[in-house]
Amino acid sequence: MLATATLRELAACCGGEVRTGPFGSQLHKADYVDDPLATPVVMPKDMIAGKVDVTSIARIDDETRDRLSQHALAAGDIVLARRGDIGRRAWVGQDEEGWLCGTGSMRVSIRDCGQIRSRYLYYYLATDWAVGWLEGHAVGATMSNLSAGVVEELPVRFPSLTNQDRIIEVLDVFDDLIENNRRRIEILEEMARLIYREWFVHFRFPGHEDVELVDSDLGPIPAGWDVVPFSILADFLNGFAFKPSEHWMDDGLPIIKIRELKNGVTADTPRNPGTDVPRKYFIDDGDILFSWSADLDVYVWSQGPALLNQHLFLVRPKRLTDLFLFHSLRARMPEFRIRSQGTTMRHIKRSALTEVSTTVPPEPLWKQFETFAGPMMKLVLNLTRQNRVLTAARDLLLPRLISGELDVSELEVDEHPVCDEAEKVG
Repeated sequence: MLATATLRELAACCGGEVRTGPFGSQLHKADYVDDPLATPVVMPKDMIAGKVDVTSIARIDDETRDRLSQHALAAGDIVLARRGDIGRRAWVGQDEEGWLCGTGSMRVSIRDCGQIRSRYLYYYLATDWAVGWLEGHAVGATMSNLSAGVVEELPVRFPSLTNQDRIIEVLDVFDDLIENNRRRIEILEEMARLIYREWFVHFRFPGHEDVELVDSDLGPIPAGWDVVPFSILADFLNGFAFKPSEHWMDDGLPIIKIRELKNGVTADTPRNPGTDVPRKYFIDDGDILFSWSADLDVYVWSQGPALLNQHLFLVRPKRLTDLFLFHSLRARMPEFRIRSQGTTMRHIKRSALTEVSTTVPPEPLWKQFETFAGPMMKLVLNLTRQNRVLTAARDLLLPRLISGELDVSELEVDEHPVCDEAEKVG
């Protein structure tokens, strides 16, 4: 049996609140500082897969943080996107304690009490029903917007605390497995990056003691190495010109845009069967994608079969390996960004591929790098596939558990076939 109450009623009962982040008049662009140790400010763009992503998070100094202390986050809070991407939300854990709820975000504080668990509410806010209600009550012609008053009216359906705890336990198993895999991926990627940097940037490769440095266009490099423009090393294929009115559909392969490179494939990602799309625009795990507009970065795709949109290059090496080329591009991205043009949206002209060069070692050395880093990348792709399986299983279970359609007391998480299948992926 499910009870129903508004978010306002639950907040009042549990001593919590729903509060929007600071307005633009309180927090200006000039208040942000370039200090990796300063206090992070959580914006909607930082809410990815239910967590706070710090990759491009803005930060403020101690004085600004103290001035806006009423917007500080506490462990157990939930941050919501109140404008733009309605439905984004992130859990605030111990690591995010004291961070700031940013402009464009909203803080939901529900302290565990006799009616509802905050962690249950976090999962409830991910259901299609809750997201649909929020989207339906947002206002704004050019950008959807939610006020605290509207969000407080959200009806929340919840079972007994005992069943809430069981639901949390089941869903947390999936989230914990996904998070553990994510951390392993992070470590593996960093290990490969450090090996590349040590060997091919600092030139401390195996046997470097016996190799002298000689002058080049990029400065001193080991004798026997070459300096080669990227246009010589690879083909850079711009994506297909998909038009929203003609090509964006609900079914088929996901169409990969800059947004999917940053956030992954989501329910909002447009799709297309691909029947009228040339095969050269089909991508799959392990492909190198170069974002030459807006984002200006390089990625190894790991979200499964998809179609490539324009503003992204598919990079195919003419020599070397995919992995070595990926790290070479990543190491030279600062040079590409310096050459980018545009005011409202930065972009890289194709001519930059000829203007920016990299060092290329003798074949035995880059093949040796592949023997070290190749297995790491293979494991990264396998772990990413596991996370796709786990995420799909969790998202399938979520509405059935919340609605009571599935009796959580009869579900043995450790024996769930989807968990077993995820362990076998790869």
